[in-house]
Order: sequence, then structure tokens, then C-alpha cells
Amino acid sequence: MKTQRPQFVFIIALFFGISLTAQTDVKFVNEFLNIGVGARAHGMFGTITSTVDDVTAAYWNPAGLSKVNEDSQLSAMHASWFGGIANYDYLGYGKLFTEKNRGFGSISLIRMGIDNIPNTLNLIGPDGSVNYDNVLEFSAADYALFLSYGQNIGESGLSVGGSAKVIVRTIGSFGSAKGFGFDFGVMYKTGSFEFGIMGRDITTTLNNWSFSLSPEEQVVFQQTGNVIPISSTEIALPKLILSGAYRIGAIEGISYLLAADFRLSTDGTESGIFSGDKIAVDPSFGFEMSYKGRLFLRAGMGNLQRTINETSSTDQSLEFQPNVGLGISIGKVNIDYALTNIGSVSGVLVSHIFSLSVNFN
Repeated sequence: MKTQRPQFVFIIALFFGISLTAQTDVKFVNEFLNIGVGARAHGMFGTITSTVDDVTAAYWNPAGLSKVNEDSQLSAMHASWFGGIANYDYLGYGKLFTEKNRGFGSISLIRMGIDNIPNTLNLIGPDGSVNYDNVLEFSAADYALFLSYGQNIGESGLSVGGSAKVIVRTIGSFGSAKGFGFDFGVMYKTGSFEFGIMGRDITTTLNNWSFSLSPEEQVVFQQTGNVIPISSTEIALPKLILSGAYRIGAIEGISYLLAADFRLSTDGTESGIFSGDKIAVDPSFGFEMSYKGRLFLRAGMGNLQRTINETSSTDQSLEFQPNVGLGISIGKVNIDYALTNIGSVSGVLVSHIFSLSVNFN
């Protein structure tokens, strides 16, 4: 009987990228923070580092907070991932602090979690009896709180901004982690061209994990061949995003935006189209067409990867993931939708993303 006990904690640990040993892990840390917020951004595959101009800039590039043209703004997003297994939610609020230089601050909260997970550790008693009353439910969730601020630098077309983020990750009552980090961004506009630089985890971000399992639960882990998790530290290395965009002015009410982002990282991933042992460059491209600033059609492409032929390791092909999106602006309300993971190289089910923002004067 003991070998049939479900290995649910081990599965959850793998999903959330938890380090189960006492060593320091520097790869695939805080992956939920790589997803992004706002359906507009997702429709363009996140390629808005140089053009973001709403409260979601706290995530994409805090320098863009200075581009918000309202006194305050509220934004929310919901997405279901992995066929509805995981929920991803975002809520952000920002307010203008100084009219001079457009000093704008915001607070944002992100949550990604799997809820109602059965805890079957105590399903089978010491005498081998099965008691379903001992099956309780728990949640595995990741939280991030952003405190952000951005402003213009005079009238030079240059703006800067930064975010301090607090990270809390939990797996029921079994384990938790806390982390703290900083992001910093710059934007510059000249004529029809816009440029952006975003540094994530610029001082590195540490996650310190601690676990609390009862002696009985540790016995179950041992009996089922699982490693008993112990306290550990994860390190998120700095990442740099370089971005550029070009706007084509309105012709009969229709305007266009073309953008490209290049993400530089040192997390050891080598499947990207431009990658090596020390550094990887992941490009993404975005497009937005606007009609009188009211209706929007968006498309994006990214996640470019080299894949190896299953029958011949010398044959490689290029695959990518396209995203599409729509938007509508009605008075003070903006409603956006994005369809993502279309033709994903990883075969993940498509996700429908909705977001809403409300402006206040």
C-alpha cells in the first residue's frame, strides 16, 4: 500500500521550480514573474518595453508610468493557464503625484496559484486503513507586490522609473519563501521612434525557502521515494531588455505601431535562437493597429526556439509562438483581450486573457 500513496507534494514542487536541496539554485527562479500583466501586452507578446503608457508599466518598464495621461488609473487582469488548472490574477492602481515631470506612483499585486489541491498524505493510516476524511485541500500560490514610481527628466524626451518588489511563495502549510528585489527602467522618445531599457532583478533577487513537515509526513516522503525538502536559497540573476518601436501617424484615423524587444539573460537556457553557455538573447516582435484611438488590433511573435528532429539530431528547425489580441476604449474604460500560446512549441493549451482599466480625473 505504501508505494501507491500519491506524490502530490513532489509534483507541486516541480511545477513551482522549488529547490529541494540545500544548494543555491540560480535557474528558473520566480517563473511566474516572466508571464506579464495586461492583455494589451500579451496580444503583442510583451513587446511594449519602449511604449507602455498605463499602470501596467510598473511591471513592463516603470519609466512608462510617466506616460499615463490620467490623474489615477485602476487596472485588473485574469487569465487561466494550463487548461484552467492555474489562475493568474493582477490588480494595479496608480496616481499622479506631481504635474511637473509627470511623477506617477503605483502599487501592484500579482498572484498565480493552484487551488483545491487534495492533501493525501494522511489518506492511509499506519494500520493500512483508508480514511477519506483525512483528505484536506490546500493551495500552492506565488505572490508579488510592486511599489513603483516613474517620471520625466525635464523636456528631453527621457523618462526613468523603478520598482521595489516583495515576493511571497507558499505551498499550503508545508513550505514558504520570501524574496525582495528591484527593477529599473529608462524610456526615450524622439519623433516617431521610441526606445526602452528595462533591468529586472538588477541587484539579483533572493528567495529563501523554509519547510515544516511533521515527522509522520517525512516518513511518507521517505516511503514513496521522495526527497524531503529542506531550507534553501534561490537566486534570480539580472536580466536586461532592450526595446525599440516606430509609430506611423494616423491615415484616415488608422495608426500603426511596430516594436521589437530583445531579452538578455544568463539563466543558462540554450534552446533560444540566440543562446550560448553564458548568455541568451530572446527576441520578440509586436504590432498594433489603432482606429481613432478607440479600436485596436494586435499581434505578436516570440519564444523563438531551435528544435531537434526526433529521428536526426543534426536536423534542427525554427519554431515560434504567435499571439493575437483586441482592444476597445469606451470613455474612461479600456477593455482588452489576448489569445496566447497559439501553436506553442511546448504544446501548452491556449489561454484566454482579459484585462480592464479605468481612468479617473
